[in-house]
Amino acid sequence: MSKIKIGVIGLGYVGLPLARLFATKYSVIGFDINQERVNELMNGIDSTLEVENDLLQSVLADGNSNVGLFCTTSIDSLEECNYYIITVPTPVDKNNRPILTPLVKASETVGKVLSKDDIVVYESTVYPGATEEDCIPILEKVSGLTFNKDFYAGYSPERINPGDKLHTVEKILKVTSGSTPEIGKKVDELYRSVISAGTHLAPTIKVAEAAKVIENSQRDINIAFVNELSKIFNLMNINTYDVLEAAGTKWNFLPFKPGLVGGHCIGVDPYYLAQKAQEFGYHPEIILAGRRLNDSMGDYVASDVVKLMIKKDIRIKDSEVLVLGITFKENCPDVRNTKVVDVIGALEDYGMNVSLFDPWADPEEVKNEYGLLSSKEKPNKIFDAIVLTVAHNEFKELDFQSLKKEKSVVYDVKNVLTNDVKDKTL
Repeated sequence: MSKIKIGVIGLGYVGLPLARLFATKYSVIGFDINQERVNELMNGIDSTLEVENDLLQSVLADGNSNVGLFCTTSIDSLEECNYYIITVPTPVDKNNRPILTPLVKASETVGKVLSKDDIVVYESTVYPGATEEDCIPILEKVSGLTFNKDFYAGYSPERINPGDKLHTVEKILKVTSGSTPEIGKKVDELYRSVISAGTHLAPTIKVAEAAKVIENSQRDINIAFVNELSKIFNLMNINTYDVLEAAGTKWNFLPFKPGLVGGHCIGVDPYYLAQKAQEFGYHPEIILAGRRLNDSMGDYVASDVVKLMIKKDIRIKDSEVLVLGITFKENCPDVRNTKVVDVIGALEDYGMNVSLFDPWADPEEVKNEYGLLSSKEKPNKIFDAIVLTVAHNEFKELDFQSLKKEKSVVYDVKNVLTNDVKDKTL
């Protein structure tokens, strides 16, 4: 284990925390194609806020150190590594089809520096079979080496929960696997050396891939169920959260809540499984039904807000609406695949003027990603409607009265405001 040198490909929400953790025991080369990202990391700053600056700074080193993290955009710096861990994103396109381009490019990068007996471990979420059927052939072609003879592979699905300072990478049990039983044990031993929560060695790479993709598919389906309940109980004029609280007194009732389902996992992973299932001639009805329902919630929230405004005789066209939050979850700067944009788009379709306030989101990133203007500062105006879409701590302490017109509505998607503040919740 002392001769191990690890290359981590992709230094985002998954790669950086993992690289930092491994760097407490091993020499780690962190590779990313974004020079600006590499520069900030080597200056001891993580703009994603996943790794505290003092923790990051404590492991930074030069590329020749026996222990520590060196970040770079140079492929040459990876040549001495004997373990490669690929942690690039795996999104979907506008038609919800898997995009493997980042995974392909990362495999090509590793293939250029791959040597005999090296092990390549994938962490990116994929459908079962992607590692061996899509990625390994690229490694073989670029490197000229033969799989399971000259080099080996593993799969250990990421379980990072952005913004969660309690369940950090070392405190979450890790599933591991290898392309042979012996390699599986090696991969498991490597992760077990830094993951205090322990590891679970899956029998094959495909089993590990399947385990990852169903984790979030299961959550997606359960959230879709309570979202549907919310729509039903809304028609009956019953508070959904009161119902869930009552039902939750039973020992085996699952505590899911309604809401917007975005982010890089729950809103994406089910499409990877569905795509692969359809290649085998099976149409996954429950998985895709859950996706359709959850994807409809942005429009539903907007229409609910409009109904509230009509009941209060508030003009809809050219009304001023404040949306609180654009990130995909609370107390986190991650805006990837946020479904708040669906709410904003639907409100604008009604002819409303939407202002966006989020103290966590980077306005430049929001503009580049979605073409929306976001502010980190509380707006200095009053609104016909306020829609809380993300439960940032700052919003719980907000003076809503100072933001409201004489006739206005407050809609609380996350059910975090007191009854005297909000008019309605999802």
